[in-house]
Amino acid sequence: MKVRRARVSGFCMGVRRAVNMAQDALGASVNPGRVSGKVYTLGPLIHNPQVLEDLKEQGVEILDEASLPNDLSNSPVIIRAHGVSPVIEAELVQRGARVIDATCPHVKSSHTKAKELSEAGFRIFLAGEMDHGEIIGIRSYVKGSCLIVVNTDEAKNAALELSHSEPDAKTALIGQTTINTEEYCAIGQEIKTFFPDLEIIQTICGATRERQEALRELCGQVDAVIIAGGRESANTRRLLFLAHEMGKPAWIVETPEDIPPEIGTYEKIGLSAGASTPDSHIDEIEKVLKCAQ
Repeated sequence: MKVRRARVSGFCMGVRRAVNMAQDALGASVNPGRVSGKVYTLGPLIHNPQVLEDLKEQGVEILDEASLPNDLSNSPVIIRAHGVSPVIEAELVQRGARVIDATCPHVKSSHTKAKELSEAGFRIFLAGEMDHGEIIGIRSYVKGSCLIVVNTDEAKNAALELSHSEPDAKTALIGQTTINTEEYCAIGQEIKTFFPDLEIIQTICGATRERQEALRELCGQVDAVIIAGGRESANTRRLLFLAHEMGKPAWIVETPEDIPPEIGTYEKIGLSAGASTPDSHIDEIEKVLKCAQ
């Protein structure tokens, strides 16, 4: 068995920035002027269980938006990389929190664009997973309702319905930063069938595109693929989907214990990873794969 690693893997810029900000907050938590030594994140900081467990052991506690403590006096609360609505952020400030905004700059750009287009009278289509933190955050910046679609069928149905009620609507499309490039383009083309002047905003993160391109290259060189990362990570799941689309057996592996026994039946194994997977975890999985040869 030979293990080939994708040329792009490990933390993306947004994830690395968020984790570094959490580490900085932990370092400052020993300040004697603080009411509490706790450091909070609003929801999971990133979608990687091992990283979250490591932060928990260091003293980071995850807050649930639906049940915030009444008093967060001078406590650092880190906004997760996926972003959050301005209403929730304002509520944190009202409760005394010292808000640390770790929203990925690419996601923050989507917030700004959604707000600008909405205020200009555009009807906004959002391409992504309805329950994903990033989409929830972007939606909160849209004045009125928006149309959330996850695939071309949903895009067609949503655009058709809008064309009946608002045939002359100005429309724009904003995508989840981790969406597949081809999928995003296809969704845009479906909407253009009904709204030819659709403004398609380029919101896919460059790191996402690089990982997908690297995985395509890798799939041409191997028999099967391991995707190192958290199962809750949207970009990790999309890498898995892409590997399957390329005709390769593929699995998401969070820890070496998750490596499937049938991997030993393949001669050449590709190793890719989601954007919230640390290099140390990828190295560990690679080491176990090589030892299994």
